[in-house]
Amino acid sequence: MAALTDVERIALALPKAEAGTWFGNRAWKVGGKTFVWDRPLGAKDEAELGDAAPEGPIVGVRVEDELAKDVLCENEGPVVFTISHFRNFDAVLIDIEKIEEDLLEDLIAESWRVMAPPALTSD
Repeated sequence: MAALTDVERIALALPKAEAGTWFGNRAWKVGGKTFVWDRPLGAKDEAELGDAAPEGPIVGVRVEDELAKDVLCENEGPVVFTISHFRNFDAVLIDIEKIEEDLLEDLIAESWRVMAPPALTSD
């Protein structure tokens, strides 16, 4: 089980990560690009998810591509999920109250890698 404070701690531990906002919500960026953000569900999202809609905080993270998104949702659902609003958008949502911290760390680090400038990710 995790909280937004864990998301912030994990995100800001990554190279050149900084806190900011995205669409009025807390976000963490690298090179000016958002890699993890607080993403409350809207009424349409809640209607779409029905009883499966998480009640606690949710964050979004970027993923490599649609295949990665599909695999994560299948292997880690319902903790990792998507909504129709994210169609053709390489990102997933995370129910942070139900995710194990090591998986949260992995997903945030991978999201950072996807969005970071090449100079930061090259060895």
